[in-house]
Amino acid sequence: MTVDKEWLRVESLDLDAQGVAHNAEGKVVFIEGALPGEQVQVQVSRRKNNWEQGVLEAMRRESPQRVTPGCPHFGLHAGACGGCKMQHLHAGAQIAIKQRVLEDNLWHLGKVKPERMLRPVEGPTWGYRYRARLSVRHVVKKGTVLVGFHERKSRYVADMQQCEVLPPHVSALLMPLRALVATMEARDRLPQIEVAIGEGPLGLVTALVLRHLEPLSEGDVQKLRAFAAEHGVQWWLQPKGPDTVHLLDTDGPELAYSLPEFGVVMPFKPTDFTQVNHHINTVLVGRALRLLQVQPDERVIDWFCGLGNFTLPLATQAREVLGIEGSEALVQRSRENAQRNALAHKASFAARNLFELTPADVTAYGSAQRWLVDPPREGAFALAKALADLRQSPELVPEGWRMPQHIVYVSCNPATLARDAGLLVHQAGYRCTAAGAVNMFPHTAHVESMAVFEYDPNFVPKAAEAGEAVPAVEPPAVAGEAAPQ
Repeated sequence: MTVDKEWLRVESLDLDAQGVAHNAEGKVVFIEGALPGEQVQVQVSRRKNNWEQGVLEAMRRESPQRVTPGCPHFGLHAGACGGCKMQHLHAGAQIAIKQRVLEDNLWHLGKVKPERMLRPVEGPTWGYRYRARLSVRHVVKKGTVLVGFHERKSRYVADMQQCEVLPPHVSALLMPLRALVATMEARDRLPQIEVAIGEGPLGLVTALVLRHLEPLSEGDVQKLRAFAAEHGVQWWLQPKGPDTVHLLDTDGPELAYSLPEFGVVMPFKPTDFTQVNHHINTVLVGRALRLLQVQPDERVIDWFCGLGNFTLPLATQAREVLGIEGSEALVQRSRENAQRNALAHKASFAARNLFELTPADVTAYGSAQRWLVDPPREGAFALAKALADLRQSPELVPEGWRMPQHIVYVSCNPATLARDAGLLVHQAGYRCTAAGAVNMFPHTAHVESMAVFEYDPNFVPKAAEAGEAVPAVEPPAVAGEAAPQ
């Protein structure tokens, strides 16, 4: 390690919430802990030909957007928690930066500029995480058990006594959980506790999924039951893969979340994929459907439908909705949810690998005036490519099939959204009429967003002129941004 005494002016933040500056040699310098507008010195830890990386060492001009972190475990100190990266930045500035990341990705990766930028979707910035995967470690040398997220840039578990992004009642469980595991016979074979919070008839239901690598003794089971009774939680056990998860005691209340605007209640299991931030999800679904502008006589397809988070609200507005998902188990859960909400007559579901779609696969599902697309981080490349192929090769289009007129694309990765948007705009003949950021994970560098595409019947594909950038037709490598823990 060396200390560079040069004062640097921080110009921006990157996707990993590092300050970006240039030194006197013109090299890019990535600085952990620095914010745009600040003048700083850096303790450099890595040097390459074209860039350097380090940690904030000293500061002589502070950003007016710098704030005191809300959690004592956040920071650059040894053992700091790595779950958040932006607590030192004002929450309003965080979402502004994420909006800029979205715009930059759309332009630089996809050569797409939305016709208008949507106001960012925001919500509570603390106590919002209704899902979390907590690591568990029995540290023999320290004579203690740790329960929490990993340390910053480390495989070790942070010594956390609280967590401000978890709901207060879950944060208050961290120390009791440490004490519980310390007394259990299987404490060296319990790597993880997953938290999932739902709504029940009497208030919030908190489920804890305990991953155990060996069968639990009767004594350990009784300790879990006593903990559940004292703290008002329900234990689920996971001896192997996710399909082995089961309730410790079967009389616990059901987990569910509601979408009041549409009169929909969504039961789920603690290992099902649901959005981490229930407040933002409620706003997100409402905005997506308003942007899609579904009419009562229209058919809609919901690609990557999961449990039916968008499908069932869509079924309250459309003539017919088809939800398509890669997991047969999730498709079955979607059907059950449609039955529970009396929407089975309007919502149908199909299981399909959505990363290997061909134009023939897409047209086989029939025409739909509107699409909702909500893929995982990998994006919806095969779907966008199929639309591009269908637009550019009319012979592939079966009689009677029509391109969707409106698409709302909900994304958890701006890089893959930009890649897919490039295909839709430059090869499939759509206009990107709107886009905006969604602050699903405050205080992290994770960027969620949505974009709206409208079909342009007058679009004529043209070859790129010399020197003109053309969006990739193969998935680009995604910058090393880790998904939040």
